[in-house]
Amino acid sequence: MSKEISLDGKVAIVTGGGKGIGRAIALGLANAGADVVVCSRSLPALESVSEEIRKLGKDSIAVVTDVTKQEDIEKVVTETKEKFGRIDILVNNAATSYMRPLMDLREEGWDTIFDTNLKAVFLLSREVAKVMMEQKGGRIINITTVGAEKAEFGMGAYSISKAGLKMLTKCMALEWAPHNINVNAVGPGLTRTEFSKPLWSNPELSKKITSTIPLGRIAEPEDIVGAVVFLASDVSSYITSQSIYVNGGSWS
Repeated sequence: MSKEISLDGKVAIVTGGGKGIGRAIALGLANAGADVVVCSRSLPALESVSEEIRKLGKDSIAVVTDVTKQEDIEKVVTETKEKFGRIDILVNNAATSYMRPLMDLREEGWDTIFDTNLKAVFLLSREVAKVMMEQKGGRIINITTVGAEKAEFGMGAYSISKAGLKMLTKCMALEWAPHNINVNAVGPGLTRTEFSKPLWSNPELSKKITSTIPLGRIAEPEDIVGAVVFLASDVSSYITSQSIYVNGGSWS
């Protein structure tokens, strides 16, 4: 019997879930049947997403979380367990960056990028993995970028942090596979969010970038959802340690 993509009965946590790709992923997981905990540092945005999820017939809570703080990491895990009793899916989407050449990037900027994009993912994933080990399984999906594979001017620290996240994905997948925890990554290309607005809002630059994409357009946040839902579902139960790039056929 073929498997169907369904997340009925599953509980997911999505970091950076208040806007952009994170919001789209949270709604996509809910549409597939999951209850969703959304977390970020902005409560109004989170509450709006949680309300959208409830309108889809699924349950949701909003947890204000700074993923760079251990006490906040422990809080979101604890509140999720108290509300739903389990954690089946973790989507590490929260990220930050500064568009600076490496020569102009200050040390504190480097530290902020790596604390958010890499260290926080390690710490939160480890806390969630403890719960998943008790449950005998789970799915962790890290949101990387095509920049993990290709150097981009002005985005050096961001790309390096995401390349590190790709390797962290592999290491967690290797170590946690005996516990039936699948760890994979999804790497979007340029996507129309506030995060990347300096790129796509420039008509000349946007036209130049679009010309290099075989599908002929910049991604929308909803374009990233399918790969995440696939990796969160039982359909992908024999896939781990992999990165799926959602980039319209290009490395731009």
